[in-house]
Parts: sequence; structure tokens; C-alpha cells
Amino acid sequence: MEQRLFEISDQPLLIEEIVAKVSRRECGAISTFIGTVRELTHGKRTLKLEYQAYIPMAIKTLEQIGEEVRKKWPGSTIAITHRIGTLDISEIAVIIAVSTPHRKAAYEANEYAMERIKQIVPIWKKEFWEDGTKWIGDQLEKTPYPDGAPKIGEDKDD
Repeated sequence: MEQRLFEISDQPLLIEEIVAKVSRRECGAISTFIGTVRELTHGKRTLKLEYQAYIPMAIKTLEQIGEEVRKKWPGSTIAITHRIGTLDISEIAVIIAVSTPHRKAAYEANEYAMERIKQIVPIWKKEFWEDGTKWIGDQLEKTPYPDGAPKIGEDKDD
């Protein structure tokens, strides 16, 4: 079975599985980023989050990020899996693993990938607080949803 480096999953994420995708004998470094659901955001207590994605486009943009990383850091291998669905506090929302021959490139590539995910991947989150809920908008939190939720899958070009 072919190993998929870029995935959207509705199941709990396992770090060992993502790291195994990038482990290579010629690399001396594997950097991982594990994004979890935090309880406090700007002083407000979060109860849980709900992530939704336009899955076909999300996978395409994760692949694009992977290609960008490989070009900027030759010899690198990257795997990214993002979770969708309802997540409780401390659950893993995203895992990025990058292997490179040397550690500095692995750190840099991993940080770059997370920033690009927030910029371009069509994944949205809804925050559940003690006093209500709200779709946050894009991951940079710059695009609001005046109708209350994202419109998933309406782009017929894909």
C-alpha cells in the first residue's frame, strides 16, 4: 500500500505513524510539530474545537507545502496530517514531521510548513466556549464568517 505523506483524518493522530513516514537512513534529524487544542485563548476558556476542511483542496495545498519545503530544503522529506471533527482539550489537531540531513534545516522547514498551513490550507475551526460558540474564520483568524460557518465544497473548479 502506498504511503500518503499528506492527509486529513477524522481519527486520533499518532505521532509514531507520521514520524515513520519521514524516517530515512541518510537523515540525521527529524523535527516534529504537534499542535494541540489549548484551553485558554486570549483569556477565554475553550471547551472544545470543531475542525472542518474542504478535503480535496486541503490535501492539494498540503502537497503544495510539501513541494515548497523540498525545494527550499533539498534532501528533506515532510509528512503532514491534520485532524478534522470535534477535538477536546489537549487532543492533537496537526502533526508535521520533517527529516533532513542536519537539524537546523529540519527546524526551519517545520516552522515554515506550519505557517504555510495557516496561510493557505482550507481548514476552519469552530470554538466552543462556556458562553457560546463561534466559527473563527480562516486559520490566521483574518477572514470572518458573517453567515456563521464556512461554505465547504462550493468551488466547482476542483
